[in-house]
Amino acid sequence: MGCRWCLIALSWMWPLVLLAQEAVHYQTDFPPEEFAARRGKIFDKIGNQAVAVVQGAPAVDGFKIFRQSNEFYYLCGLETPHAYLLFDGRNRRATLYLPHRDEARERNEGKVLSAEDAELVKKLTGVDAVRGVELMPRDWIWGGLVRLPAPAIYTPFSPSETEADSRDESLSGNAGTASDPWDGRPSREGNFVHLLRTRYPQFELRDLSPILDELRLIKSPREIALIRRASQLAGLGLVEAMRCTEPGIYEYQLDAAARYIFQINGARREGYPSITAGGQNAWMGHYFRNNDALKDGDLVLMDYAPDYRYYTSDIARMWPVNGKFTPAQRELCGFILAYRNALLKHIRPGMTAGQIMDETAAEMEKVLNATKFSKPIYEKACRDALKFRGHLSHPVGMAVHDVGVYTRSPIQPGTVFSIDPMIWIPEEKQYVRIEDVVVVTETGVENFTDFIPAALDDIEKLMKEKGVLQMRPAANNK
Repeated sequence: MGCRWCLIALSWMWPLVLLAQEAVHYQTDFPPEEFAARRGKIFDKIGNQAVAVVQGAPAVDGFKIFRQSNEFYYLCGLETPHAYLLFDGRNRRATLYLPHRDEARERNEGKVLSAEDAELVKKLTGVDAVRGVELMPRDWIWGGLVRLPAPAIYTPFSPSETEADSRDESLSGNAGTASDPWDGRPSREGNFVHLLRTRYPQFELRDLSPILDELRLIKSPREIALIRRASQLAGLGLVEAMRCTEPGIYEYQLDAAARYIFQINGARREGYPSITAGGQNAWMGHYFRNNDALKDGDLVLMDYAPDYRYYTSDIARMWPVNGKFTPAQRELCGFILAYRNALLKHIRPGMTAGQIMDETAAEMEKVLNATKFSKPIYEKACRDALKFRGHLSHPVGMAVHDVGVYTRSPIQPGTVFSIDPMIWIPEEKQYVRIEDVVVVTETGVENFTDFIPAALDDIEKLMKEKGVLQMRPAANNK
């Protein structure tokens, strides 16, 4: 009899034991207080007579791995598909609306935080409430949101970024879909805005994207640490690709060598598809096919970085396929390296991008005047580079072309962007560049990728080492 009651008690306790042992996946890079502070800035921006709603990413099709949208992750760190985050400015309460548990899917893929985990989700994210996603329309009615005078409602109008994605690329993709007479679907964000306008015509809809962009532009110390690590892995990947380079190696093999370094160091995804371009393939700025063999005498360009815990980098180097720069290659690559070094000297907080470019161009003018070029077209290309204003390129963060604009006002500490001096020689279809990612500090600038060989002699020395492709060559296809 005693054993029977023990078994009955155990049968009641067993689900609790399983729940306690269930692995709950949730990020560990940011505490709930940091997410709460970010949400607090949203409340400050929208005021006490408005609400905001942010739509998370949808579930993925097929055998893909879900990745949350950047803006949703930025605000709560939660990786649950079809989630919504509501900001009620009237009482400064944040509510997460989540789907209910899909037990069949969890048996195959593992636990996903859902509406049934309300208390745990509140503890992890710091939100005030967690509700089932189907309750959001009812809560808006009973919460008084749709009563006159209805508050303004903010939601992002711009495309959200997910894996290996940037807003500029998404906008281009949306334009292609819209111009297809046999497709023409609205974007997911556009459809959500349409639904809000249709279902709640009394709302004044406003764009939340500029507010989110402004917040994401200045990185916190924890964000900077993640970008620094992503940059370190990107640099290590490029260094391995340099070691592996020799005539006859395929571009995609260098891609594989770099990606191997990313993955063994914990970066499971790409920040963007690699640009691994030998010879004149580098002339195409976003070349991605990576299927050509590298040729003796050419330069090869690699521009590649991982997605490391939702943050990435943006790094590029060029090096000789045969391990030795020709005199002409030294001329051009040496100029670009000098330009990069000059830019780094002039970046400091309180300066505008225009001032940095002007100071750098003045310094490089002296370098040009002291340089004897082997071809007039090379001198012209270098002089034209002094007039180009894009060498301070774009913000970097959760996306490789991150949101926000830093070039319209004095640069603040915590701003992360790429420096990308480049020259074009159309007569020879040559494109020469070097790219690093930096953060502006209180006193100057930190170059995350300063450890990667950049001096031409250092690159040649590194290329004498064997890489993973030489130690583990590709299988013979015959």
